[in-house]
Amino acid sequence: MSATEAPQGTATGGAAAHLFAPLTLREVTFRNRIAVSPMCQYSSDDGFANDWHLVHLGSRAVGGAGLVVMEATAVEERGRISPADNGIWKDAHIGFLARIARFLAQHRAVAGIQIAHAGRKGSTRPPWEGGSAIPQQDGGWQTVAPSAIPFQPGDPVPAELSIAEIHALAESFGAAARRALEAGFQVLEIHAAHGYLIHEFLSPVSNHRGDRYGGSFDNRIRFAQEVTVAVRAVWPPHLPLFLRISATDWVPGGWDIDEAVELARRLRGLGVDLIDCSSGGASPGQQIPLAPGYQVPFAARIRREAGLPTGAVGLITTPEQAAEIVRSGQADLVLLAREFLRDPYFPLRAAQKRGVDVDPPRQYLRAYAK
Repeated sequence: MSATEAPQGTATGGAAAHLFAPLTLREVTFRNRIAVSPMCQYSSDDGFANDWHLVHLGSRAVGGAGLVVMEATAVEERGRISPADNGIWKDAHIGFLARIARFLAQHRAVAGIQIAHAGRKGSTRPPWEGGSAIPQQDGGWQTVAPSAIPFQPGDPVPAELSIAEIHALAESFGAAARRALEAGFQVLEIHAAHGYLIHEFLSPVSNHRGDRYGGSFDNRIRFAQEVTVAVRAVWPPHLPLFLRISATDWVPGGWDIDEAVELARRLRGLGVDLIDCSSGGASPGQQIPLAPGYQVPFAARIRREAGLPTGAVGLITTPEQAAEIVRSGQADLVLLAREFLRDPYFPLRAAQKRGVDVDPPRQYLRAYAK
């Protein structure tokens, strides 16, 4: 396992010492084990990030997060979930992304970005507009997928990708990685979860192909492997590569944790350094047993059986809960989403509460003076 294991720093409680211990992956060190999970903001125009993203992400860096991961960022225009999605499919996108990465680094957060393709779940309205599919005559676009199967009845039918198109898409992920590197990000995450394109290849629910990209486990993981190879070809050896998966589809006959463990084993050999463990998204019929930390056992099992560092995500809301996940060895990082929307300063508050020395920006020192 490539992650630094021994907790460092001082604290009054043992679990807190683990949560606020540095973590090193390859040549990148995170100041603590608390990460901002990628969260779509649906606030871009033509894929361009803007001041909203700078303030949204920058405030979490100021708030003490060890890693801040920018939202799912489309590797091609038709790979967006909605017309308001962030993008990295052209060089013109690099400029503002670089401004964000630079600000995050200035405030001691490792800057990360998630690259993605929505597949058959693209061309939809933002959530606050209902999230429904946008017809092409109203500004939507033809979606693509491993098989011509819509996500749910009534959705537009996606176009089945040809072999040539699959190869081109893997290269699009590689080109996106190059742009992320030029922008100054130090962590890259491949989005292979939540029913989006790579997950659509992985899951028997959405992949009914009869060629070398469908059917058997080896065939269904082929695209994920090819994307990883294309990305690692341009992502430098000294920088870590993450991959987010859905560890299970939560439906009978779907992708499951056994397959997720084996995928992680194989991706380790291709240069993936951490598996970010989420779940679901492939089927509207999923039955998810929501509860605090309900996905943490997936992170624990993949960490144990695949020998890779993992990130735990999903209804992690308190410092105590986050600290115990790391202390008990269930995951190497905790990625918070909605809790960071509620409290951008979660790490500073958690450190203060747990008796860990707080190191806020100097502009905020008055609020943390002893």
